[in-house]
Amino acid sequence: MTNRVFVTGAAGFIGYHLAKLLVEEGFEVHGYDGLTDYYDVSLKQARLALLAKYTSFSFTQAMLEDSFTLEHTVSEFAPEIIVHLAAQAGVRYSLENPHAYVQSNVVGTMNILEAARQNSVSHLLMASTSSVYGANTVMPFNEVQKADTQLTIYAATKKANENMSHAYSHLWDIPTTMIRFFTVYGPWGRPDMALFKFVDGILDGRPIDIYNRGDMKRDFTYINDLVKAIRLLMDIVPPTPKLAEKSGVAGDSLSPRAPWRVVNIGNSNKVSLLDFLNEIEAYLEVKAQRNLMPMQAGDVSATWADSSLLRELTGFSPSIPVRHGIAEFIDWFRSYYRK
Repeated sequence: MTNRVFVTGAAGFIGYHLAKLLVEEGFEVHGYDGLTDYYDVSLKQARLALLAKYTSFSFTQAMLEDSFTLEHTVSEFAPEIIVHLAAQAGVRYSLENPHAYVQSNVVGTMNILEAARQNSVSHLLMASTSSVYGANTVMPFNEVQKADTQLTIYAATKKANENMSHAYSHLWDIPTTMIRFFTVYGPWGRPDMALFKFVDGILDGRPIDIYNRGDMKRDFTYINDLVKAIRLLMDIVPPTPKLAEKSGVAGDSLSPRAPWRVVNIGNSNKVSLLDFLNEIEAYLEVKAQRNLMPMQAGDVSATWADSSLLRELTGFSPSIPVRHGIAEFIDWFRSYYRK
């Protein structure tokens, strides 16, 4: 079994859950995170404090843009696998501060690619997003669809990451899996995410903003399903081009020129935003004050994942229903914030 995994963004929502899963399975994990103040740093520190209880977890606080520290840390830890989750997140914030996305998501990812090359990792897994499908309207989205119409700088930087990683995979024979996430939610989630905002607003008696007057659908993916899928994909190393035609996997996105593929991770079940809100209200037993808003620039009305490739590769499909996931988040939120 591969034993050493380097996880960027380990203090983040997804990174924390993945690192926890890995150390509990017996992996040695080194986390790397800049702890930026995009949202409450104390939440990131609280996640790290839980991870610090595991002797097989170690951590470096530094920015991805700091190529010297990043490359030195990777070299010292000598991982067999890198899972690159760190990024400047948030679709809406990219309208206000696009430069932050280019620095973190493009320059930072370039440094990760170099670190992977210099250390000859056996598998590089990198986070992408359903937002790369942009203006596509044929759903469910599948990995072999053309995706060239991104609607935000955030999405554009993530598509750039996919393109950059393919080039590096081809040039340096780095087995690489790009993972497109679909609306991930759950305990320890970010304060800028809809579920967090809705629950916080309802419990405080504040109106909550509902964009496009609620006429939106999302493929909500519970965090436990997501990190389980990442863990399984760690073992599915993309083969070299010589073996590509022997893949035998239906709908495979495997590149004909590199040991590289892209995989959706989604629940494959569109849920109306208003139905999502209704589930929150039902569990809280409180009605929201609804502030119906127009569609925000860069937003899309629906996302929906075709996750059949994930199932073909791993035998696993995300399936945790939103009712369960919402209840788990609210229980965590009330315990953590004492509301």
